[in-house]
Amino acid sequence: MLEVADLRVDIALRRATVHAVDGVSFSIGPGETVGLVGESGCGKTTIGLALLQLLPAGGAIVGGSIQLEGREMAALPEAEVRRLRGNRIGIVFQDPLTSLNPTMPIGVQVAEPLRIHRDTSARGARGRAAELLELVGLPSPKRQLDRFPHQLSGGMRQRVSIAIALACEPALLVADEPTTALDVTTQDQILELLARLRAEIGMAVLLITHDLGVVAGRADRVLVMYAGKLVEAGTTNQIFYETRHRYTEALLRSIPRMTTSRKEALYSIPGQPPDLSRPPRGCRFATRCAYSTEECVAEVPPLVGSAEHLHACVHPVQQEAAVGKSQVGP
Repeated sequence: MLEVADLRVDIALRRATVHAVDGVSFSIGPGETVGLVGESGCGKTTIGLALLQLLPAGGAIVGGSIQLEGREMAALPEAEVRRLRGNRIGIVFQDPLTSLNPTMPIGVQVAEPLRIHRDTSARGARGRAAELLELVGLPSPKRQLDRFPHQLSGGMRQRVSIAIALACEPALLVADEPTTALDVTTQDQILELLARLRAEIGMAVLLITHDLGVVAGRADRVLVMYAGKLVEAGTTNQIFYETRHRYTEALLRSIPRMTTSRKEALYSIPGQPPDLSRPPRGCRFATRCAYSTEECVAEVPPLVGSAEHLHACVHPVQQEAAVGKSQVGP
């Protein structure tokens, strides 16, 4: 369905160039959900925007390949990309309040992809919009068609965003932090909705999040990013129970648990990510890693391991020690 090879994305600023994504490769099969996790600023959202050619001003794909259903996206002219965007590939943005048009009723916004990509009549598109709003669980969908985004709650707006993304039944859905700023109950409802819709229409999902708890039990495979690079990739069970990279281990330690004592300080990863306008020569996690040695800072460690479970760490977690260490999992 999707094949990304050695993707490199730069963002040109006034006085520097940020190497936001540096040589990332992965694939997603039909009907598969792949979680993309990491701290803020690691390049997750940039990858999602690159897939749809929606990079911010100054952003550009400077290397690599993005193939969607066998078509090279990075080389397509803008007119061709527009035919695929919202049609074969959809996206749910982080903040629906800013991604939805505040001047247009939601019915018009949900119907728009159908009018553009399916040449549906205005009446037919409106009827289908009501069906989509019902599909995503919006109450009284026909009455909601003429309401504006500011008249809806956060969870309702997110459901509208999902309806827009699903209007043309895309082959791939990019869900960028779809549960950010939502309460826990609504988060679970949105994730259940995505899982149900994936099963019903057979689409693939790239689930972008900083919360490992979101991908637990929701993703088939997980990609862990740090400072623009892929540092570990495997099945969800492997990432949680057979952790290899020290950064993944630190992320898992950062998850609050019910067994944590109130007197015990929550764990946080020390230090800060590196400046990606001047990335270090070696492992980018080295300055924050308790196991770092001279070998770590000498050169970038390659991705090694089996095809199903890769990691890029000079001093990986021993598998026998990792199994059972994580108390949060699918």
